[in-house]
Amino acid sequence: MTLSTFDLVAFLAAKGEDRRKRARQIDEICRETGFLVLEGHGVPEAVITDVWQAAAAFFAQPPEGKAKVAAPYPGYPYGWLGPDKEALARSKGEETPPDLKESFNGGPLLTPPGMTDPDALAFCYQPTLWPELTGFRSAWEAYYSHMEQLAGRIMMAFAAALDLPEDHFDPYINSPISALRALHYPATTGQPLDRQQRAGAHSDYGSLTILLPQPGSRGLEIMGPDGDWVEVPAIPGTFVINIGDLMARWTADRWVSTLHRVVARPDQPARQSLAFFHQPNWSAEIVPLDGSDSYEPVLSGPYLMDKFKATGS
Repeated sequence: MTLSTFDLVAFLAAKGEDRRKRARQIDEICRETGFLVLEGHGVPEAVITDVWQAAAAFFAQPPEGKAKVAAPYPGYPYGWLGPDKEALARSKGEETPPDLKESFNGGPLLTPPGMTDPDALAFCYQPTLWPELTGFRSAWEAYYSHMEQLAGRIMMAFAAALDLPEDHFDPYINSPISALRALHYPATTGQPLDRQQRAGAHSDYGSLTILLPQPGSRGLEIMGPDGDWVEVPAIPGTFVINIGDLMARWTADRWVSTLHRVVARPDQPARQSLAFFHQPNWSAEIVPLDGSDSYEPVLSGPYLMDKFKATGS
């Protein structure tokens, strides 16, 4: 199995039957693997370079420096999450040792006017804890903004792929509760513990994920339809896009939210990545698009909060 490549700018420029053909290509990919390599994304290279440098500077700090922006209590969603704090496979009911990684996490840049839901304010609208590193916050916020815009363009293409008006998802994502995560996988020394990975096998929770792996890095794998693990290439100038559990639910499993992991092997070099987890508005009601009762309606925010708690973070 190989991952398909999709050119977003070509889709946006296409008209008529050519546009419909490209939309059908997305539908086919999301039915088969739920993963694609995205070209023509439109994100300026300078924005990507700046956030890479900001993340590298953050993780290069000694632990006591990073600890200044550590999550202040278990379950706080933003700031530094140090080693041995998370086991993603637990979200699938598998007990494993903690993942071999650390991360810095940030949430929405703005709280919508009039937002009063106490759970929303206590969870996704908590403040991001900013490190005192020159240029970090501006680089992070610029990248976050571009990811939010890119996610909107992808959702428009998704609507076309589902034979819906291309603005169908707009009311669901005009105040998204998306999160951005910078990940650092330290170099491994010797053999990992039994069933320990850099990121345990999991599926993502939301509508879609925009992943930027470090160019040339290895280790990200998805589970193919035959149950074998398939490596995802880290191609310069592209993003890896995958749909999450909420989109699979939304499409009544027409599209698949695929298990993936970052595998741990003996004596690997350090690795970085950036993951933008796009999530519809806190109060968006997600009902199967086919009108079936295959899934009960859920609200985007509480659904995400329950998933987040299951990882042990």
